[in-house]
Order: sequence, then structure tokens, then C-alpha cells
Amino acid sequence: MNPPEFDRYADSYRRLHAENIRITGEAPDYFARYKALHASRLAANGLPVRRVLDFGCGIGTAMPFLRECFPDCEITGTDVSPASLDIAREHAGSAAKFLVMSEDSIPAGDGTFGLAFVSCVLHHMPANRHQSMLREIRRVMAPGALLAVYEHNPWNALTVRAVKACEFDENAVLMPAPRLAQTVQAAGFGRPRTQFIVFYPNLLRSLRWSEPLLAWLPLGAQYCVSAAR
Repeated sequence: MNPPEFDRYADSYRRLHAENIRITGEAPDYFARYKALHASRLAANGLPVRRVLDFGCGIGTAMPFLRECFPDCEITGTDVSPASLDIAREHAGSAAKFLVMSEDSIPAGDGTFGLAFVSCVLHHMPANRHQSMLREIRRVMAPGALLAVYEHNPWNALTVRAVKACEFDENAVLMPAPRLAQTVQAAGFGRPRTQFIVFYPNLLRSLRWSEPLLAWLPLGAQYCVSAAR
């Protein structure tokens, strides 16, 4: 989570990301919408959500889809990269708020958010900082709020290949789902739930109806660890 590093890729992030995942037959928006919808389904089983935190939002790729899935909620994005937030703010307009965070703290009060959406952020941070960062996220969440953390699955060979080839993932360190689940619980959250997601490329999109049935299978391109505050 180095601000200069991410500032450097702010203008080219979308293009580089699209080139990197071209093999899937999908654009970055497909994956952003997928995870926003997944988070909304998880949240539907818990307390009503009024404020959503998009932690490590970058250039705001997930913002329009979080707005779509949580139309009555206040959406706030936070990131260490001011340049990325400038792009996110330009695209989102008044549809969201944005906060520049330091490497250690989120500029928001205790108990502010009903959902913390963390999409492919932690692999950019040293593993020894995951627990403290999750504790900080927990601090700004309301009692009973939902944490939904999405990460690349190191047990999926195509995912590993894509990450290794991605310019802005040069320092990324992928973590297995069980390790992240343990870290989430150690950070003070309730019992975590792990679901594997994103199984089929566009070529096999007719099979995507079955993906919820495969959430137990550790072969999805990504996974979600969710837990209550």
C-alpha cells in the first residue's frame, strides 16, 4: 500500500488490468460487478446497510456497481493513492465520497459503516500488517456490520499466471483462503465464512448459473472471506 507506487499506475490502471485479464474474455467491469453483487447477497442476510466502505477503492472501478447494488446507501471510497482517488472522484461525481487514508488509519469515526467491501487489496500489503489493518477496518464498522474481503486464489493456476504477468501486481503476495480466514478472526471479527467465486470464463458463460453451487470448491479464480463485526 505504497502511495507513490499506486499513483504511478493511476492513469494506466484500467488499460493494464484489461490487457491482463483478456484471456477470460471479460472486461474489468465484469469482475467488479460480480463482487458487488456477491457482497449485496451476503449483506441481505444481515443487518440493514446504510453506509458502505469501499476500502482500497483505487480508481473506483467497483463504485458504480456498489451504487447499483446498494441504491439507498452512502458509498465512501478510501485509498492511499491521491491520484487514484482523483480519477475515482471524476467518474463518480456526487454518487460517492472519497477519503485519502494513511498506511495505518482510515479517516472515519468509530462504528461508521454497515458494510466494508475490500476487493483485492490485502495482497498489496505485507502479511504482517493484515491483522492490524483489519482491526482498523473493524474500528470504523458498526456492531453487527459485514466485512467482505475478496482476494485472488493462489490455488488457481490461471490466477497465479495473471498476477505474475501484471505490472501493478509486481509486489503482490497471494494468500490462501484459510490463512486469510484465520487473520480475519484474529482481528476480532466473528466466525468467518469462505466462498470461492469466478469459475468460468466468458467462453463458458452458459455454465455460470452453477457457480453458487461451487462456492466450496477451492478452484475459483478468487474467493471471499466474510464475517460479522
